[in-house]
Amino acid sequence: QVQLVESGGGLVQAGGSLRLSCVCPRRTCTNNGMGWFRQAPGKEREFVSAISWKGDTTQYQDSVKGRFTISRDRAEVYLQMNSLKPEDTAVYYCAASRQAAATRARENYQYWGQGTQVTVSS
Repeated sequence: QVQLVESGGGLVQAGGSLRLSCVCPRRTCTNNGMGWFRQAPGKEREFVSAISWKGDTTQYQDSVKGRFTISRDRAEVYLQMNSLKPEDTAVYYCAASRQAAATRARENYQYWGQGTQVTVSS
């Protein structure tokens, strides 16, 4: 079982920025798409953003478009979050896909991190 490791979460005021990082400790991740999901209390885990293995294709949830940017360097993936809103508060999870393309579907992801808390105060 591969465990991804996230970092960079924290407490920030509305309008602020955070940068999440994720490391996949296995070379396999370099050939796979990677993504970010989030889960707020009492809600389902939802897709946030994904990136292809080459980094040339990205996808975003509509609510974060123009505010969040996903990028990667081989087996490391980042999520730059700007103009944060209180509704962005959640535990953010990094995941590695079974396929090379960027994908939104949660069932396509095989490896997950333990999550990092992001809290945005109003």
